[in-house]
Amino acid sequence: MAGLYKKAGMPGAMRALREIRLQKTEAVSAYQVGQTLTVDLFSPGEFVDVVGVTKGKGFAGGVKRYGWSGGDASHGSMFHRRPGSIGASSDPSRVWPGHHLPGRMGGDRRTVLNLVVARVLPEQNLILLRGAVPGAIGGLVVIRKSVKQTKAQQQKARETK
Repeated sequence: MAGLYKKAGMPGAMRALREIRLQKTEAVSAYQVGQTLTVDLFSPGEFVDVVGVTKGKGFAGGVKRYGWSGGDASHGSMFHRRPGSIGASSDPSRVWPGHHLPGRMGGDRRTVLNLVVARVLPEQNLILLRGAVPGAIGGLVVIRKSVKQTKAQQQKARETK
């Protein structure tokens, strides 16, 4: 990695090195290898997509992971937070692939579409967004210009510019 940074003419190791795919309308000649991208690319009122890794929650049961209702809590019931029936008996004699069962929850790559840029603070290199950003506090995210917009959102974006 040190050689990669040296070849790009960068000062030293960074917290993250990310390759960004350009949109069809952008010219490759506008960027150089090793260039640091700042918040100056965005403006208030613009729609952006945020890509991040959700918080990992470890091993979780079906009630937490999928919102199962669970069974009775009293009168001798022994079916409180358990999965219940998970398939037919003689036919097909197996559990279908993808069946909702307990397992690891979280830690998935998620993209939140069409968040609005509330403010841009170039002196601190910060973007303030309106909406939910995936991941833990201090986690790395990729912010890109929105790729899917409804006609109403496009109209609103034109009005704010």
